[in-house]
Amino acid sequence: MIVASRKPFEEIKKSLSGYRNILVVGCGTCVAVCLAGGKKEVGLLTSQLRMSYGLEKDPVNISEETLERQCDREFLEMICDRVKDQDALLSLACGAGIQFLAEAYPEKPVYPGVNTTFIGVAEAAGLWTERCRACGECLLAVTGGICPRTKCTKGLNNGPCGGMTEGKCEVDQERSCAWVTIYERLAREGRLAQIEPMLSPGDFRSQTRPGTVTHRAYLRRYHAGSK
Repeated sequence: MIVASRKPFEEIKKSLSGYRNILVVGCGTCVAVCLAGGKKEVGLLTSQLRMSYGLEKDPVNISEETLERQCDREFLEMICDRVKDQDALLSLACGAGIQFLAEAYPEKPVYPGVNTTFIGVAEAAGLWTERCRACGECLLAVTGGICPRTKCTKGLNNGPCGGMTEGKCEVDQERSCAWVTIYERLAREGRLAQIEPMLSPGDFRSQTRPGTVTHRAYLRRYHAGSK
């Protein structure tokens, strides 16, 4: 899932300066799971803003809405009537959702309420770690299900590097070297032979931005090739 964290309150409030009617828009998927932008977080931030403006005797109207997803136009269209009366929108979705909301309502200023950090997993309650950089050139079949581009501090396609000491990363001695971990896993599975050849350097053509993917079932509709 996409992991994000809420921006500092003062940064959020500064970005909203001068607006009288503000709609805080949450997202019920990834950012809800990582406790950054779901319905509960929208409610807390809305209350915080109301209290802050109230103490300053500043007549700002704050309303709230949480969509199932902000990265889906179908759900963005559901709030069109509410958006009409707003001076600005504050999105607590990931970066993709924030941009899609701004695209859906180009006449309204849209501000981010979170910082998007990485694609990760839930290790435990309240703990998320990065697992994927969305490089578009997955090596997991070769590296035993361990991503060297994410787990290795240097993102090396071949390793370990010369800085590894006793299985630990030279950048962080508390962290196991990703390539040692890959070696040990493949050794247990009897698959070491597959990393004996040097892996090719990353093909950055697969990371052309912005990326586009078209499902084969929809090629005829969109007259586009899948990347």
